[in-house]
Amino acid sequence: MGGAGTGTGTGTVGTAFLIAAAPAGRGRAMDAASVLPALAAVPPGVLTGTATATVVELADPLDPQTVLTRLRAAAASPGPLLVCLAGQLHLDRRQQRPHLALARTTPATLRYTALPWHWLAGELAVRPPGTTTVVADLAADPELWARLTAAPDLLSLGPGPLLYGRVTPAPRRGDPMTPDYLRSWAELWRSGARLPYATLHAESAAHAASAVPESRLLAPAPAPVSPQEQDPHPAILAAAMAGRHGEAAAVAAAWEREALRGHGPRSVEAVHWTEVRADLARLAGDPARSCELWLAAAEARLGLRQPTDDPDVEGAVDRAHHQWEQIGDPARARALGPTLVALRRRVPGRQPGALAALTRRMAD
Repeated sequence: MGGAGTGTGTGTVGTAFLIAAAPAGRGRAMDAASVLPALAAVPPGVLTGTATATVVELADPLDPQTVLTRLRAAAASPGPLLVCLAGQLHLDRRQQRPHLALARTTPATLRYTALPWHWLAGELAVRPPGTTTVVADLAADPELWARLTAAPDLLSLGPGPLLYGRVTPAPRRGDPMTPDYLRSWAELWRSGARLPYATLHAESAAHAASAVPESRLLAPAPAPVSPQEQDPHPAILAAAMAGRHGEAAAVAAAWEREALRGHGPRSVEAVHWTEVRADLARLAGDPARSCELWLAAAEARLGLRQPTDDPDVEGAVDRAHHQWEQIGDPARARALGPTLVALRRRVPGRQPGALAALTRRMAD
């Protein structure tokens, strides 16, 4: 529901630093690397909210100095930086500081084979405020989990970076846990949605809570705003996630009317709220209405002279196509099909064969 990156200038190049780390063998509490294919499947520019982006990926690194060197190079980039981090945290009992376990980390070698959390904070602290976002899915050992209760700011990265995340207690036995929270971010990105980070966090946290109810959520404190400047998206999403779909749709419709009044029907602001209502229809289990609204959004963006390969145009058509495939009523699907086919001819998207698959389905 809205723009997602920390910088969206057409000439801006972003950097995505993807790191998944966990000890080998019996010390592994999280299958951290399992999320990397899902993240790698997201277009780099979607990760950072920029036209283009560089991706750096580290899977189960061995040495903290290597991680530090790669992180330092990523942090030196001038554009927006997104750090996606999956792994497990352990507490250094001597200094009472968290460390990110790496592949060779054991309890006895923690201080020499793990990445100190304050190293991460230190490298990101030098970046300009508002240019850095960290998304973390972490399992905490018993000592660190207990310490978080007494010191909730233990994982703070300082005032510059925005930190969104989930911390769960590491399982004491059995199979390693999976990074479901971060995987949900990847799935939402891949769906074509351009959602604000706060919305991605809220929806992913709700999804992951069904698998691991006991967790701590990490999110930036909301900035003070006035009744006119308040961001309505979190409240709308909260209502939808709680099953109050009528309430969520009514609030979104009210904001759409304000956008129409203030900016006119042929405005990006008005199109944005059409897309919000389309996503709410998806959450309410009404794929036909969602498809209809995504089609309207795509046509409106094309009417605003956005090119057919614009990510927002492609995303709207892709989501309309996906929702059309979920429609259970054949008559409703047939009614929406010609409009979707016409748009698909103009906006083929990045999935090879999408138009051919659509026309075959229409012919069935």
